[in-house]
Amino acid sequence: MSEEGTHIFYHPLSLEHDTGEGHPERKARIAAVLDRLGTTGLKDECEWHLPEPAAIESIHANHDADYLRSVEAYADQGGGALDADTLVSSKSYEAALRGAGACTEAIDAVMSGTASNAFCINRPPGHHARPSRAMGFCLINNIAVGARHALAQHGLERVFIFDWDVHHGNGTQESFYEDASVYFCSIHQSPLYPGTGMQTETGQGSGEGYTLNLTVPSGAAGATYESLLKEQVIPAMRSFNPQLILISAGFDAHRRDPLAGVMLEDKDFSAMAESVLSVADELCDGKVVAVLEGGYDLEGLSGGVEQLVRAMLAHS
Repeated sequence: MSEEGTHIFYHPLSLEHDTGEGHPERKARIAAVLDRLGTTGLKDECEWHLPEPAAIESIHANHDADYLRSVEAYADQGGGALDADTLVSSKSYEAALRGAGACTEAIDAVMSGTASNAFCINRPPGHHARPSRAMGFCLINNIAVGARHALAQHGLERVFIFDWDVHHGNGTQESFYEDASVYFCSIHQSPLYPGTGMQTETGQGSGEGYTLNLTVPSGAAGATYESLLKEQVIPAMRSFNPQLILISAGFDAHRRDPLAGVMLEDKDFSAMAESVLSVADELCDGKVVAVLEGGYDLEGLSGGVEQLVRAMLAHS
């Protein structure tokens, strides 16, 4: 196990992605996370990095060039709404580029052994962003860009993405639905936005069997997640034997979250993180990169992040 610690990739442009008054995906989310890591002393235990924008070729590996140009044009014109939920301000495109850059740089650090593991704390989030369309507060699919970067730049053959955000990561699933080199696994509430992620969706073509959707009802609590991890997620990881594990770390399955009905507590995120990090130690020398997705109650979000970072530090 590397002794290089937990590295955090964060850029203050995340605070300049302006979604307007009353929007749940707001800059206060990042401020709450940074404050919690500061007051608990965890901030000082991690190595911090200011990411550069992702290389445009890395983003084009997952996103249509015309789509990206349209997002950039919206930002250049001062912003606007890409759909009813997804807003762009003058700094949003730049912030999204840095969010994607955070993920690729975090993967570089973990794959090179510079970092034991890494966490990217940026917004806008990414897992709903489809290859040619913004969706669900997301502009660039950070974790999908990161997975493609890991395959192309580090010669990996097997990357596992575990998405524990309460909403299904439809954009990530779409990116790899026919791809056997990336296993996509999601636990999410159903029915709920975006309406995808049925258990019958298991991949297609060469990707058949490399998508695992696990749905939970509103009111589901920690015991349900513990059982799904033990009986489905961890066995899938072992069977796939990844060289790198990526976590789409949303914290909107917290009982306090206003946008869903799952009842997880802080300790349940600790248990989930511990399970994933332990199997990563066993399978891929602990190589884990987590990327912030949703979480819209500031207390629930920052508490969940604290538990994730504590677990990552314990495994670094």
